Amino acid sequence: MEVTTQGEWLAADLGRWLAELTFVDLDADAVTARVIDSVVRWAEAQGWRVYRRAPSVLPLPPPMGQRHSVLDVACARPDGPPVVVEVDHTDRARTVQKLHAEADAGRIPIWVRWGVGRFTAPPPPVRMVTVEVTRRAGPAGRGRLHSRGGDRPAPAHSTGGGTVAAQALPIPLTDPDADAGKGVGSES
Repeated sequence: MEVTTQGEWLAADLGRWLAELTFVDLDADAVTARVIDSVVRWAEAQGWRVYRRAPSVLPLPPPMGQRHSVLDVACARPDGPPVVVEVDHTDRARTVQKLHAEADAGRIPIWVRWGVGRFTAPPPPVRMVTVEVTRRAGPAGRGRLHSRGGDRPAPAHSTGGGTVAAQALPIPLTDPDADAGKGVGSES
């Protein structure tokens, strides 16, 4: 299978895997971490060696040009070229540049973008996998919260607003007087 076809197939397979991902009310950093964890589980399920924060072939911009950028996930495969995955919720030109450099080095680049939509596909050979989420304003100081599938918690106004005092049942559960005159098989 040629590299282009492998990239398409792998991106589609990862997309199916990520379609099962659900979470409720996470901030942006937690969503990114959850998506990366899911990508790692996908790669491990393939039997690949998986590396988090692996060095990229792309050096950092000046003044740190002696150091290299890092990849969110890199996978060594026994039956094909390595696969590299970047996870972002913003459209970063630097990510596309990094993934193109990885492709030039013989790796299969996949860009996982998550957000509310409006994803712009990168130029080939970078493959994009999207993870659509919903978002809402979080509590003061927490920023936006993101959810995907699953059940969202009920809003605060629908919880009943407090506790209700226990009420005694109007009918006793057992009435010894009603059962005293009745025997088994007798008719009233």
